[in-house]
Amino acid sequence: MIKFKEFKTFLASVCIFISKKQFMLLVQNIRLSRILRNTWHVDLIMIASCTASYLVREYLIAHHFEIPSIIPTLLGTAIAFFIGFNNNQAYDRWWEARKVWGALVNDSRSFTRALLNYVDGEEDTVKQMVFRHIAFLYALKANLRGTVDEIYIKYLSQEDLKEIENHNNTHNAILNIQSRDLQKLSKSSSVDGFRFIEINEMLVRFSDSMGMSERIKNTIFPTTYSYLTKVFIWLFVVTFTLVISQSAGIYSIFLGWLIGFVFVSTQINGMSLVNPFENNSAGVPLNQITRTIEINLLQMLGETDIPEPVKPINDEYVL
Repeated sequence: MIKFKEFKTFLASVCIFISKKQFMLLVQNIRLSRILRNTWHVDLIMIASCTASYLVREYLIAHHFEIPSIIPTLLGTAIAFFIGFNNNQAYDRWWEARKVWGALVNDSRSFTRALLNYVDGEEDTVKQMVFRHIAFLYALKANLRGTVDEIYIKYLSQEDLKEIENHNNTHNAILNIQSRDLQKLSKSSSVDGFRFIEINEMLVRFSDSMGMSERIKNTIFPTTYSYLTKVFIWLFVVTFTLVISQSAGIYSIFLGWLIGFVFVSTQINGMSLVNPFENNSAGVPLNQITRTIEINLLQMLGETDIPEPVKPINDEYVL
C-alpha cells in the first residue's frame, strides 16, 4: 500500500521538475481560470476515468488482488521526464522563432538607417524601399500565421502590386523588387560599392530570417511524441486511482484528477509552443513586433501618421 509521505515526496519532485521546464513561459500572475478554460473538457474526461477506475477497483478487483504501488510510481517518473523532454523541444522551437524575429527588428532599423544616410539624392526611392520593407514584414507575418492580412498593400505602389500578384510567395517577391531597386541606386552612383555591399547584405539577412521562419512553420513536430504522452498520462491516471483508492477510498477520484491535472495541463502548455507563429497567447507576438518595427521606421522617415502600438490583452499577453 502506498504511503502518503512517499507519494507527497514523489509528487513534489515531479512538479519541481516540470515547472523548471515549462512554467517559465507564463507570466507570474497567470489566472487559474484561463488554465481551466483550456483544460475543462479534459478534466471532465479525467474525472469520469477516475470514477470508473474507483468503481472497478471497489466492486470487481478489491477482493482478488491489490495493484502494486510501484506501477504508478514508475509511470509517473517516466512521464515526467517524457513531458519535460517534449516541452524542452517545444520551447526550443519557440525560442528560435523569437530570435529570428528579434534579428528582423535589429536588421530593419539598420537597413532604414543605412538607406537614409548612405544613399544620396534619391529620397523618393529610399522612402519607397522603406515602405516596401514594412510591406515585406506584414506579408511574411500573414504567411506564417496563415491569415489574410492586407495591411502590406497600403505600403506598395501599384507597379509593385501588379508585379507580385502572380507570386505565391509575396514576401519573397517583395525582396526581389528591393534588390532590383538597390541595383538601380548603384548604377546611378547614388550609393558607392562598399555601402551597396553592406545594404545588400541586409537583404540577404532578411531572406535568411524569412527562410528560417518558414522552416520552423513547415517542420512538423513528431506526432508520436504528443500522442504517446497523452496515452501514458491516461494510463498513469487510471493506475494511480486504482492504487490510491486502496487507502483513500472515494477521495481517490479527486486525488486522481488532481495529479492528472498537473500532468495534462503541463503537457498542453508545452504543446502550445510547438507552433510558435500561431495566433494565440503562447505564440511569438508577431503583431506587436511588426507594429513596433513599423512605428520605428515611419518615425525615422519623419512621417506623422503613426499607428498605435499593439496593446496587451487582459494585461496577460500580446499577439
